Amino acid sequence: MSIHRITVVGAGYVGLTTGACLASFGHRVVCADVDAGKIARLRAGKVDILEAGLPELVAAGLAAGTLAFEVGAAAAVQDAEAVFLCVPTPMAADGTADLSAVASVAAELGALLPAGCVVVNKSTVPVGTAEWVRRLLGRDDVAVVSNPEFLREGSAVHDFLHPDRIVVGSADEPAARRIAELYSPLRAPVVCTNAASAELIKYAANCFLAVKLSYVNAVAELCETFGAEIDAVTAGMGHDPRIGQAFLRPGPGWGGPCLPKDASALLRLAEGRGVRFDLLQAAVDDNARQSRRVVRRLADELGKPLDGARIGLLGLAFKPGTNDLRGSPALQVAELLADAGAEVVAHDPAVHRELPRITVVGDAYLAVKEVDAVLLVTEWPQFRELDWPAVADLMDGGLVFDARNHLDPAVLERSGLRWRGIGRQAAA
Repeated sequence: MSIHRITVVGAGYVGLTTGACLASFGHRVVCADVDAGKIARLRAGKVDILEAGLPELVAAGLAAGTLAFEVGAAAAVQDAEAVFLCVPTPMAADGTADLSAVASVAAELGALLPAGCVVVNKSTVPVGTAEWVRRLLGRDDVAVVSNPEFLREGSAVHDFLHPDRIVVGSADEPAARRIAELYSPLRAPVVCTNAASAELIKYAANCFLAVKLSYVNAVAELCETFGAEIDAVTAGMGHDPRIGQAFLRPGPGWGGPCLPKDASALLRLAEGRGVRFDLLQAAVDDNARQSRRVVRRLADELGKPLDGARIGLLGLAFKPGTNDLRGSPALQVAELLADAGAEVVAHDPAVHRELPRITVVGDAYLAVKEVDAVLLVTEWPQFRELDWPAVADLMDGGLVFDARNHLDPAVLERSGLRWRGIGRQAAA
């Protein structure tokens, strides 16, 4: 494998993970970001992002001299052979992907890129963005490649180093092959295609997972109606290799920084081309009611109005292993509880900031003290290890509503608590 000079624009969880992992292969990588404070901390080896293995990779890259950090992209691209764009593409007010950061970087770098450089769209972007970026750059001697990321927050390093596939797409096939070669130490399957296909692969994959999650939440509701057990149903489904076990866990709805915005963006893309995507729209609509369903079931199990009730909320991040609150179902549930007049006291092992309408405490036992009910919404492993008899003593009420089916019902029942879950019956 040849050693290449790579610039990564954007030092968020995708950019920093990409840069640190490519540096671990021996490539010379410079990560650039507009946040001078973040760059100063990274130069000192301090990683703000909660990602397993990432601080160690950054430290190793700094020590080996394969990883460096710069404020602003202009100073980092002058001798780059590949420039990865890892900038935010959040959901705009109209539901489309906001490409203003991509446009800003392309306008800034167009005249600065060395001849023969390859610009790589790593961010999740709509179909047609590679061609749009090529026009913005205004450079016939610079190729643009789509190379979407498939990283899960909390396991981004593992996902980068153990990928299911590498996707690269471009009208310039040699440029696409050059980018694919950067990943050669991984020995993963490579899908080399045109840019439009590569861009659509990312949206199609994420939106399929969103549909699957909405489907299993609907099946869980059926289980509650018929007295079936969702764990048995999904086990029976998941043994079918055409379905698989992944993404068959019910919960309070799917969220996070990716699935909601990607579903919205793909729907807007389809709409713009006159293509009906009713299946995806139905999945989005169904997901919107899941947080309301959880709150309604909590009220039903509590047997009294939520107005004036004190609820202990376990979990705030959108998933365990991260401190990211973007699109978190837990926050949606907390807002609905507050709207209903409940007092919400919350604890999350990775979230230590003040939040509106929620009292955030630094200890799970403080979150359950004198509450009418406990509601688990993020499946941190630490919550399974709580001293549940002690929790029972601290609570005023005895209801634990487990919106992730994460806890052991038998343990809670032996502790004198009343466990309720999603798509499951109470412990015998």
